[in-house]
Formats: sequence, C-alpha cells, structure tokens
Amino acid sequence: MSNIQSSAEFKDYGQQQILLLPPSLEELIEPNHLVRVVNQVVDSMDVSGLINQYKGGAQRHIIPGCC
Repeated sequence: MSNIQSSAEFKDYGQQQILLLPPSLEELIEPNHLVRVVNQVVDSMDVSGLINQYKGGAQRHIIPGCC
C-alpha cells in the first residue's frame, strides 16, 4: 500500500497488540479458526484506491492491515 495518498488519519491497528483484558487478541482465537484465513485475505488486499478516495472525518478510523 505504498501508493496511498490521503490526508485522513487512522488509528494504529495491530493484530498482536497487547490489551488490558484479554492480554492478547491472539489468545482468543484458536490456531486453526477460519477468521485467521479471513485476516490474511484482508491483509493482502490492495485498499489504496479506497483510502485515496476517503475524505476523512471527525475521528480517526481503523483500517486493518493499514498501519
């Protein structure tokens, strides 16, 4: 996604981010759960066209795999 040109601000998102409760999102998802495949597909998608058209808003938004 190196060709993204947007003035919109996004919140940081990390699948492995540490949370207060539960300690990690990874601990909630079984190793062979289908959501892991969905996550890989979403992370591999080129969403630069969508982000380039996004005007932004009052709040920063989360785009998985973006930041």
